Amino acid sequence: MPCLSAIPVSIMETTYIMVKPDGVQRGLVGEIIGRFERKGLQLVALKQVIPTEEIARTHYAVHSERPFFPGLMKFITSGPVVCMAWQGKDSISVARLLIGPTNGREAAPGTIRGDFGMDMGFNMIHGSDAVDTANFELNLWFPEGLNTWTQDSQTWVYE
Repeated sequence: MPCLSAIPVSIMETTYIMVKPDGVQRGLVGEIIGRFERKGLQLVALKQVIPTEEIARTHYAVHSERPFFPGLMKFITSGPVVCMAWQGKDSISVARLLIGPTNGREAAPGTIRGDFGMDMGFNMIHGSDAVDTANFELNLWFPEGLNTWTQDSQTWVYE
């Protein structure tokens, strides 16, 4: 029988997820959101933007010395992205399992990249890889903050 009390916010984790321009152009935003919702994560922020070069450079600064960086900047600023914050127990690792490895040809069927990806560069989605990274990315893309609300179905997701 499910516990009818709310999950304490202190044990929840929030991760940053971005559907990249190729995922938006391919019409996969709804499918991707649905996978996170069906898993039981809670959407606490959502917006569509065309990234400026400044925000893109800040987001991908860790790759700035890599040879693929100029192409990455051109790609990520080429069209709209969908920025999301998802909350839940271990949301970072749960999201990364849903997403799958970077190369879609190597990703398992059932993952987002495994079901829809064929290339390393056009891999449709970004997900934070650690708590510190998630906090940095959430603050970068959502300077206005995240929503706080109680999703009634959460009492049926967690014990």
